[in-house]
Amino acid sequence: MSDKNPNTDEHSADAFALENFLPYRLSLLSNTISGGISNAYRKVYDLSVTEWRVLAILGRYPGLTATEVTERGAMDKVAVSRAVNRLELRSLVERGEHGSDRRRVPLVLSEGPGKALFNDVMPRALAYEKALLASLTDEERATLERLVGTLQAAAEQLGELGSE
Repeated sequence: MSDKNPNTDEHSADAFALENFLPYRLSLLSNTISGGISNAYRKVYDLSVTEWRVLAILGRYPGLTATEVTERGAMDKVAVSRAVNRLELRSLVERGEHGSDRRRVPLVLSEGPGKALFNDVMPRALAYEKALLASLTDEERATLERLVGTLQAAAEQLGELGSE
């Protein structure tokens, strides 16, 4: 016997199965992966997920403002602000000056501890990624890469349509 209510169509609230909803599944996957990696970072480096993302972004793109870090990482601006402040208190991130525009404050990893931490964390992050992707065949990894790119582009396009 079917659990489906014959008086509902496939798009009704009664037919909605959260566990099959792609955005929910992707969020769960992302949170599971981030949680696994952040446990290691928290124990070894005392870094939150947001802090390690800020560190990673600034290591790759030095000189971004907090707003640009927020946009590049698709993160909450309050969480990024807190992370930047905490990283700055730990002397891992420094605020620079931008000539004539005092509102534009570029952020960089500090020359000593910030860059050293980045250089220690990133190989561990890449090793985690490698271990995770080892569960896939070469063909599956290529397909995943292609599909993630396709879904990202589609989500960005739908996001632009929603803002009109």
